[in-house]
Amino acid sequence: MRAAQQTAEVVAAWLRDGRRVVAGTLVAVDGSSPLDVGASVYISEEGGLEGSVTGGCVEGAIAEEAFAMLERPDGTPPKLVTYGISDELAGTVGLMCGGIVHIFIHELRGDAAREATLHALEALLAARPAAIATLLDGPAAGSKLYVDAEQRAGGLGGPDLLEANVEREARGLVVQGHSTVRTFGEDGATLGTGLRVHVAAFAEPPRMVIFGAIDFSAALAPLAKAGGYRVTIADPRRAFLASPRFSAFAETVAAWPDAALEGVELGPRDAVLVFTHDPKLDVPAVQAALATGAGYVGALGSRNTTDDRNARLRDAGVDDEGIARVFAPCGLDIGASTVEETAVAVLAEIIAHRAGREGGPLREASGPIRRRRAETAA
Repeated sequence: MRAAQQTAEVVAAWLRDGRRVVAGTLVAVDGSSPLDVGASVYISEEGGLEGSVTGGCVEGAIAEEAFAMLERPDGTPPKLVTYGISDELAGTVGLMCGGIVHIFIHELRGDAAREATLHALEALLAARPAAIATLLDGPAAGSKLYVDAEQRAGGLGGPDLLEANVEREARGLVVQGHSTVRTFGEDGATLGTGLRVHVAAFAEPPRMVIFGAIDFSAALAPLAKAGGYRVTIADPRRAFLASPRFSAFAETVAAWPDAALEGVELGPRDAVLVFTHDPKLDVPAVQAALATGAGYVGALGSRNTTDDRNARLRDAGVDDEGIARVFAPCGLDIGASTVEETAVAVLAEIIAHRAGREGGPLREASGPIRRRRAETAA
């Protein structure tokens, strides 16, 4: 997420300065790909390159296409380019990941398209749920429509029905955090064919709530934030929260667990961790976590600590199903012995659980290495 935000900062500055910019957007993947649909690379007229669509496999080829567009004062029409191991260009672009990628290369032309793109970049920087739709076909190919919860910007240059249907689809995809290509009729009808629209949607960042202001929390917070989580560290002991090592990477809340989670909506993408190391706090914290819809609930501690906590949870009325929902001791078995290594183990387990994986060695597994993520970045 940090890399995407750095790209957004640079490209937004290019657009504000009035520079000509070409974008290459990953609109579809056959097989596997290093990055998710919706990833973009941007090339400026001065030769700057920011972002990525394949982690370096085809960016050089995209840059050549972009510079060819920028050489002409009036630009050239957008083009949808395919790269992959079955493509005759495979040897030159070096796509070794075993997949085929479809890249829409287009100059950000016209005030409307540039404004829509700038809105999308600013939304990414603010971690605000939003979507940007790009028309792939027809005379207005490359036109863009931006939508978020409160506004829209730009336009697709087509029938009013097309814009209305794309806006509705885009808002739905924002909720899902899913980027894809939708097909519409030339009149804008949802059941028609002839006009393809790519919608890059980015949902609200997943949340991580950590109970207990201790060394493990301070080690996990920066890793989780770099991984795209919005992190909160909660502890009723204000003195424990006073250190800037907690507030530097997380929101801090001085409250008991039930109060800290009151009114907080958590879903399958979110995680709650109990790092309190205090019998007065860990049972209420686990109970509060189990009352949410968080996809991952974990608790730190030795096996003896876990057994003791489970007994106290049962005494407090938590049934076996609830206890089985708690990852405790949390973390993958990587032999972690330091605070920092433990943080890596815990975050790795959260990622594996979110992806539906066991977390074993890749060389002993089969199938795709990367999961198809529901959350994508612009």
